[in-house]
Amino acid sequence: MKLIVVIPTYNEAQNINKLIEALFGLQIDSLEVLIIDDNSPDGTAEIVKERMQSDKRIHLIEREGKQGLGTAYVRGFKYALAHDYDYIVQMDADFSHDPKEIKSFLKVIPDYDLVIGSRYIMGVNVVNWPLSRLLLSYGANLYTRFITRMPIKDGTGGFKCFRREVLETVNLNEIHSDGYAFQIEMNFKTWIKGFRIKEIPIVFVDRIAGISKMSKKIIREAVWIVWKMTFLNLCGKLK
Repeated sequence: MKLIVVIPTYNEAQNINKLIEALFGLQIDSLEVLIIDDNSPDGTAEIVKERMQSDKRIHLIEREGKQGLGTAYVRGFKYALAHDYDYIVQMDADFSHDPKEIKSFLKVIPDYDLVIGSRYIMGVNVVNWPLSRLLLSYGANLYTRFITRMPIKDGTGGFKCFRREVLETVNLNEIHSDGYAFQIEMNFKTWIKGFRIKEIPIVFVDRIAGISKMSKKIIREAVWIVWKMTFLNLCGKLK
């Protein structure tokens, strides 16, 4: 089965080499990596290009500027579908998601359609976050479950594995959200279409290098998206 790991980047020069090495160090047959870089000023794309010269398992999409996490993933998902990958993993570039957990995803995905690496399925598994950030994240997930009724404890997490059938069914051209909202929207549309979803526990560790991309805009969009998805679904207009 063909597997690709989709990783959006913006100023991740400090992490990207180590992350690629960690992914290939898993020694998973057919694993390939796709970087979607938003014209990082720190030269992230140049580091990836250098590695590509000697490793055909690495792929790169360069975008003209910082366009956001959601559109980056959509671009990566479309690439994965066009190139016939069976499983698509999405993850951050900052080592907050442990590459070793991909093996856990692959053990579960044969029986499910979406596997979510969950910070909250077994208590709270978050390391090095300030209390304010933890309360924001945990509260956002309680809020999401209450409004949407999705049976997902970590609806805003970004470490996931999709079967290609999910991404073929969800209308990716209608996905325009970013950050937390993107994760919620993808989960909701996967759930509402009847796909099998499984959460497995992971330990989330705050980034080891670089700067967090969290912003007030991302929070506001996440607050709004749960109402939008719920309303569109009730009206039968969810695409």
